[in-house]
Amino acid sequence: MMTGFVTLNPFSPQAAAISHLFVAILIILGAIFALVAGLVIVAIVRYRDRPDGPEAKQVFGSMRLEIAWTIAPILLLVLIGFFMVEAIDASDPAVSDQQPDIRVTGHQWWWEVEYPKSGAITANEIHIPVGKSLLVEVDAADVIHDFWVPELARKVDAIPGHINHVWIRADQPRVYQGVCAEFCGSEHTWMRMIVVAEPQADFDAWQTAQLTTRAAPTDGAAAQGLQLVKDETCLNCHAISGLPGKKSIGPDLTHIASRRIIAAGAIENSPENLFKWLKDPDSIKPESHMPNFQLSDDRVNSLVAYMETLK
Repeated sequence: MMTGFVTLNPFSPQAAAISHLFVAILIILGAIFALVAGLVIVAIVRYRDRPDGPEAKQVFGSMRLEIAWTIAPILLLVLIGFFMVEAIDASDPAVSDQQPDIRVTGHQWWWEVEYPKSGAITANEIHIPVGKSLLVEVDAADVIHDFWVPELARKVDAIPGHINHVWIRADQPRVYQGVCAEFCGSEHTWMRMIVVAEPQADFDAWQTAQLTTRAAPTDGAAAQGLQLVKDETCLNCHAISGLPGKKSIGPDLTHIASRRIIAAGAIENSPENLFKWLKDPDSIKPESHMPNFQLSDDRVNSLVAYMETLK
């Protein structure tokens, strides 16, 4: 199961700009709160009514005070505005006419990930080399989604027919969590992704593996599973390299066994969890578009055996 993420724990210059702006504004607002609360406490203690005290002095206005508390917020807002403009420039650098490094398309409820320069395709799992800023093209296939990896980049809307872009970068190798941040239907909560930041050599090896088509199994349970994929309607929604079917209704399954999560992060990828998912999808992700084919345990085991060869 995917763990949470820390929004104030940036690992890229883009995310750091947003985090630092948030912290700076939080400090400013905290100081304002402390000042106002302190003045209220002073007023309560110093000017409280006393049994033998004189009648309170009535003050009907002070030009100096009114000018001061008018100018001070204006100057403060100008300062915050300056910080905001700097954060916008740092978190969202200008995009030229260059080809995107990664193309991400939001579906109900999963993420399609393409690498246009190499042709690699995956789902719900983005691999990037450490220390490089990559341009991500964001689109949606159905409704509005929102691509967000808070430790690496700003949020960006995924709007059908309207391409947006965002820069993403990771300065430390690790796995980062991402989500859809725009409510998009019943399974919005489990429309998640991971970003795997790794050394350039590891990224190159992963990308090469994604472009490799495994030999089809010829015997045993795996071969039976391959025949089931052909006989059932799997290829009406999913693509598997070497088989007829180029649909993108569901994720590309060519290298499903190499992925760390399935069902867009609802469960970790393991043979046991894959069995549960294929046996009864609604038990894992209710109202998903993955149908329950009411398959026997033997048939599901054959499908799992075949899919475990798709590395």
